[in-house]
Amino acid sequence: MSETPEHDDATPGTPETAAAGGRAKAIGALVYFSSASENTSRFVAGLKLGEAGINVYRIPLKPNAAMLNVREPYVIMVPTYGGGDARKAVPPQVKRFLNHAGNRAWIRGVIASGNTNFGSAYGAAGDIIAAKCRVPYLYRFELMGTREDSRKVRDGLVRFFTR
Repeated sequence: MSETPEHDDATPGTPETAAAGGRAKAIGALVYFSSASENTSRFVAGLKLGEAGINVYRIPLKPNAAMLNVREPYVIMVPTYGGGDARKAVPPQVKRFLNHAGNRAWIRGVIASGNTNFGSAYGAAGDIIAAKCRVPYLYRFELMGTREDSRKVRDGLVRFFTR
C-alpha cells in the first residue's frame, strides 16, 4: 500500500454521515458503494456509524457523477458483482474510485458482501481489492447481512480504527 501523500490538490468530499458524539474529529471512515437495489446502503444505514465517530461516504452510482475524493483513513465496503464470474466482481464505479491514487492512498481495509450461490466467487470483490491494494480483508457477509453481521461490522470498525 502506498504511503499517505503529503500534498493532494483534490477537494475532499463531504461525508454522507458525519461522525457525532462530541468527538473533535472522526476516528476513521467507511466508504461504500451500493447498487440501485440499495442493499448495501440499507446495511450501512443500520450501522449508525456517525454515532461511533466514523464518517460515511458513498461512491456515486452514476458513472458520470463527480469523483468522490476521500482524504482520511477508510475501510471500503462493496457488493460483489458478476454472478459468480470473479473477473466481473468489482463494480466499475469502485474501480474508478480506487484507480485514483489520492483515494487509494487512504484505504486501510475492505469489507464485501456477496451471494453464497456464487460459489468460490462469494465475496470475490473483497479478495480482489485486498490483494490489489495490499490491505486486510476484514469481513464478508451475505446479501443484506444479518443483525449479527451488523454488530460485528460496527464493533470491528471501531476496534480497527482505535487500535
